[in-house]
Amino acid sequence: MQNASFLPETLRALRHRNFQLFVSGQLISLIGTWMQNIAEAWLVYRLTGSSLLLGAVGFASQIPVFLMAPLGGIAADRYNRHRVVIATQVASMVLGAVMAALTLTNTVKIWHVFVLAALGGVVSAFDIPGRQSFLVEMVGKEDLMNAIALNSSMFNGARIIGPAIAGVLIAKIGEGWCFFADAVSYLAVILSLLLMRVPPPAYTAPVGSLLDHILEGFRFVQTTRPIRNILLLLGLVSLVAMPYTVLMPIFAHQVLHGGPRELGILMGATGLGALSGALTLASRHGVRGLGRWVAYSCGGFGLSLILFSLSRHFWLSAALLLPVGFCMMLQMSSSNTLIQAMVPDQLRGRVIAVYSMMFMGMAPFGALFAGAIADRAGAPLTVSIGAVACVGGAILFGLQLPHIRAEARRLIVAQTMAGGEPAAEMTSRIVDK
Repeated sequence: MQNASFLPETLRALRHRNFQLFVSGQLISLIGTWMQNIAEAWLVYRLTGSSLLLGAVGFASQIPVFLMAPLGGIAADRYNRHRVVIATQVASMVLGAVMAALTLTNTVKIWHVFVLAALGGVVSAFDIPGRQSFLVEMVGKEDLMNAIALNSSMFNGARIIGPAIAGVLIAKIGEGWCFFADAVSYLAVILSLLLMRVPPPAYTAPVGSLLDHILEGFRFVQTTRPIRNILLLLGLVSLVAMPYTVLMPIFAHQVLHGGPRELGILMGATGLGALSGALTLASRHGVRGLGRWVAYSCGGFGLSLILFSLSRHFWLSAALLLPVGFCMMLQMSSSNTLIQAMVPDQLRGRVIAVYSMMFMGMAPFGALFAGAIADRAGAPLTVSIGAVACVGGAILFGLQLPHIRAEARRLIVAQTMAGGEPAAEMTSRIVDK
C-alpha cells in the first residue's frame, strides 16, 4: 500500500496540464543538451588536449550568467515569463544548429567553441530566472516544491541518457551529430510551451529605474539571513567543488585510461545519483528540516568527491559518482526550494537571478581556476582540494542553522499566507520540529 501511494505523491505536480506539457518537451530537450555538453567537452579536448582550455571554455559558457543574470531577473519580474522562456529556447536552438553545422563541415575552430559557449551563457542568464520563476505559474505554490524536484529529476534523468548516447555517437560518427541532435531536441520544448494555456500575468507597472529594481533584489538577499547563508554556501560549492565536471575528460582519459564511452558512463553515473536525490526530495511534503538536508548533503558531496579523487579504478570511480550526484542534487534542489518558499512573488525573478549567479555564475571562476591548477598539479589533487573546502562550508552552515531558523519560518509563513493557504495547516507542516 505504501508503494502504491508513493508514485502519485512523488508526481503530484503532474496533475497540472501546463506542467505535463513542460515535462514532456523539456525531457527531450535536456537529453539533447547533455549530449551537447559531452560532445563540446570532448571536442575541446580533442582539438587542444589542454585541461586549461577545458576550464576556459567552461568559464566562457558560464561567466555571462554571473554578469547578466540580474537583467534576466528583471525580465522575469517585468515581462511575461512564458514568452521569455520561449525566446530563450529558440535562441538555444539556433546556437546548437550553428555548432552542428561548423562541426559536421569540419570547419570548427576552438575560437568558434568559445564564442558559441559565451552566447549560450547569455541565453542562460535570461533562461534560468525566467524558467524557474515560471514554475510557480504552472503549478501554484502548493505544488512548487514537487515541481522543482521533478524538474531536477528530468535534468538528471537526461543526464543519465544523454551522456551515454553521446559517448556512443562520438566514438562512432563524431561530435557533430550530437550538436545536431541537441538543436533538433529544442523543437519539443518549444512546441510544448506553445501548447500551454497560460493566463495573462498580473504584473504591476514597474516604478523606478532599472538599476533600482536590480538593487532591490540584491538588498533583499543581503538583508535576509537565511537566503543569504544558503546562497553563500551554494556559491562556495559552485566555486570549489562543481568544477570536477569540467575535469571529467581528464579523469576518463588520463586517470582511468578510457575514452568517450567511459566519459559517458562517468557522467551518467553522476546523473543516476542526482536523479535519486531529486526523487527523494519530490517525495517530501513541506520544507520542514530542509536546512539540515542542505548542510548534510553538502558535506556528503565533499566527502564523496574526496574518495572519487583517490580512486584509480574505473568502476569504483563510477560507483563513487553515485553519492556525488545524489548529494549535489539534494543540496541544489533543497536550496532552490527553500529560497522560493521564502521569496515574495514580486521579487522571485530577481532573487532567482542571484541564485543563478551563485549556482552557475561562480562555476566559471571555479572552472578556470581548476583548469589552471590541474594543468600543474593534476586533476585528482585539484578536485580533492575543492572537496575539502566544500566540507568546511557545510560545517559552518550547519553551525549557523539554529540562528537563522526562526527568521526562515517567519518568511515561509508570510509567503504561504500570501498564496492563500490556511495558517494552521501551514504552521503544522512547516514549523513543527
